[in-house]
Amino acid sequence: MELIPVIDLMGGAVVHARRGAREAYRPIETPLAASAAPPDVADGLLALGAFRTLYIADLDAIAGNGGHDAVLEALAARHPGLALWVDAGDASPATLSRRVAGGPGRPVIGSESLADLAEAEAALASGAGLLSLDYGPEGPRGPLALHDNAALWPQAVIVMTLARVGAGQGPDMARLSAIRARAEGRRVYAAGGVRDVGDLHHLAELGIAGVLLASALHDGRLSRADIAAFMG
Repeated sequence: MELIPVIDLMGGAVVHARRGAREAYRPIETPLAASAAPPDVADGLLALGAFRTLYIADLDAIAGNGGHDAVLEALAARHPGLALWVDAGDASPATLSRRVAGGPGRPVIGSESLADLAEAEAALASGAGLLSLDYGPEGPRGPLALHDNAALWPQAVIVMTLARVGAGQGPDMARLSAIRARAEGRRVYAAGGVRDVGDLHHLAELGIAGVLLASALHDGRLSRADIAAFMG
């Protein structure tokens, strides 16, 4: 099971994501870095283990308020062997093609950024990115038919439970188990709520392909030894 650190970008800084309440996000304070500058935080996270992938949520781009392409390019240059998964709200075939052609990073197609099923089908037809099935406190975000019909999903699917991000409540095991059962061999990645190594073991037992992590890395609930045990 792959462990994937996450950074959330807003206003040029890495912010502390909590429960999907983006209006309340503030620059992160972490023992892993001297500042909330993206290079500092990324360096601190990547020093914890032999991570192969970094997930980047460009929250300003998702909200339509510009973006952080220059930051992404700098991170790609700083860590040339690292795969970047980038959720920047890319939803149309044209923007996805530009992301693939110009980079950096592999696009993540967030269901919350898709207006309807036709847009979802057009975006996924390009085969350019991963799909993030986004769930807020109110339930599924984006086209319900996309959540319900596994035949529409690409080979890699993230289950993003926003209400549990940074909340320390544990992953939504019931939802992950249900989606994993319907995924028909697709790789399912969990995002939101991981507290400790016990949660990682439980997710591995469910057959989850990978886990997106932030808070449990910053506050030390996952040690270097814990990380190495999964990444080895």
